[in-house]
Amino acid sequence: QVQLAESGGGLAQAGGSLRLSCVASGRIPSMLGMGWYRQAPGKQRELVAKIVSGGITNYADSVRGRFTISRDRAGNTVLLQMNSLRPEDTGVYFCNLDDRWTHMDYWGQGTQVTVSS
Repeated sequence: QVQLAESGGGLAQAGGSLRLSCVASGRIPSMLGMGWYRQAPGKQRELVAKIVSGGITNYADSVRGRFTISRDRAGNTVLLQMNSLRPEDTGVYFCNLDDRWTHMDYWGQGTQVTVSS
């Protein structure tokens, strides 16, 4: 089993920055993708950013150039640096781990990000 612990959410003003962290523990697979999804009122849950084994990244068009996803050397922590925040970035952010071998998805409990104008 994999457990995901999220932190770093909070309140920021437009133009500000936040850093989200997700620490995976348990039986972490070798072939995986880790990333962040978000869900806001009135909006469909969407992929924000993802990084897979090998370091390939994928970003939503709305965050590309503003957000940066990265992993630590051990591969158990994924970071999302969010710069130039906009009110539209407000939502609950969920960490996700995708086991590419078993096809299992693991989810964090979510962390609230609120951006004021």
